[in-house]
Amino acid sequence: MNQEKIGKFIALLRKEKGLTQKELAQILQITDRAISKWENGRGLPELGMLLPLSEALGVSVNELLSGERLSEELYQQKLEENVVETIKYSNLHIQKNKKVFRRVIVAIGMILLIGFCLFVVDVNRMNHNQPVVFSTWGIDYFPPVNLNDEYLTLAIKDYVLNEESLSKKYENEHSFVSMHTYLIEEKEDRYYVYAWVVLENYYLDNNEIKLNSAYSIPHRFIVNENYLVLASDYPRDGIYYPIDMEELFPKQVRNDMEHFHYDGTYERMKLEIEEQVKLYFH
Repeated sequence: MNQEKIGKFIALLRKEKGLTQKELAQILQITDRAISKWENGRGLPELGMLLPLSEALGVSVNELLSGERLSEELYQQKLEENVVETIKYSNLHIQKNKKVFRRVIVAIGMILLIGFCLFVVDVNRMNHNQPVVFSTWGIDYFPPVNLNDEYLTLAIKDYVLNEESLSKKYENEHSFVSMHTYLIEEKEDRYYVYAWVVLENYYLDNNEIKLNSAYSIPHRFIVNENYLVLASDYPRDGIYYPIDMEELFPKQVRNDMEHFHYDGTYERMKLEIEEQVKLYFH
């Protein structure tokens, strides 16, 4: 197991979550010195800490032990390798501490515990109609198709385009929208959708495509169970912006949105709009 690689991966995930070492330590109820030790490659988390750490960082135990995010093709292979590496790692500590029998029992017990935890995680996901993470454990399981998020996205895009159509300046002007959703919260019979919306208006002038107007703004949409947008809110400019952001968006969403212009999200949305423009005018 590559301690340095795992440590750098833990540091990267923590920073992506917008957490300090102290904040992550508080979540895990440990000292921030332990976090620093992991990230510097001077040690690995205890086996019992792997599951809560992976949940806090938003990755699987398998990916945590691999020190990288894994594709579906590599997942099972890495899982097997990590089980073997975990055993080797445990055995190494056994030899160093000269307590062979006791350490073997502990290692076997922890491996069984990890296997049980993985099983519980997958059973829980199957019960909630979600894709399994680690294995189907010999069960043929396929989660039902859920197009709820897609319907919400379509409803919101239609709403944004309809609102924009009221302010068009040119006869052949057309609006194009791209939306990146950060979080969908279901509250009783309504959905709260926290997203970033990029909208651009183009028109033809002597067969030349020209940009008339554009905006890039975070939004909170409230949508009912029939996919009808009931409200659309976004922060005001100037001194009111941080106040409105705190009022409209959960903390984790605000943290993720801070990286909007640096993590490639904006560039991907611009490319999506460019593709729409080409398809529409050509």
